[in-house]
Amino acid sequence: MDYQKEILNTEEIERALTRIAHEILEKNKGLQDLALIGIRTRGAPLAKRVAEKIAEIEGAEVPVGILDITLYRDDLTTIAQQPVVHKTEISFDVTGKKIVLVDDVLYTGRTVRAALDALVDLGRPQVIQLAVLIDRGHRELPIKADYVGKNVPTAKEELIDVKLVETDGEDMVFLQKKDKQ
Repeated sequence: MDYQKEILNTEEIERALTRIAHEILEKNKGLQDLALIGIRTRGAPLAKRVAEKIAEIEGAEVPVGILDITLYRDDLTTIAQQPVVHKTEISFDVTGKKIVLVDDVLYTGRTVRAALDALVDLGRPQVIQLAVLIDRGHRELPIKADYVGKNVPTAKEELIDVKLVETDGEDMVFLQKKDKQ
């Protein structure tokens, strides 16, 4: 990598997630029929953290699930010869629920499209909303987040590297520039 620049530190990530939790509650007028579903890998711990913040604010828990989108990806043949499929862990019926999909970075929109396909295969939610920690632009599909921790305009040759304690041992978000080869 040519350079690495810190975008969010631990405290800034927590602040962004707290704001997202408040915005979710405000837009949905409370917890009625609300559920969070994290897109595996880093969306899952982010969904759990937002749910914890909602519980602190409201004094009640919101259901949280984990969605694996591996088989719904449109780039499945390019990511691996034998892609690793993980388990979707949703212990509640999504039908009639206000579902907030949670992911770490919104880029082209293709991950979210795959998540929407996977989710509607499980039932018919009342509404599906999207919360992301980072929106970096460059959409290829008409998808927009309802809740954004931070907008980070990027060039196509740049990468957003999200590190979370649950998956990487630390909380940090970096902007990196790819080496030109």
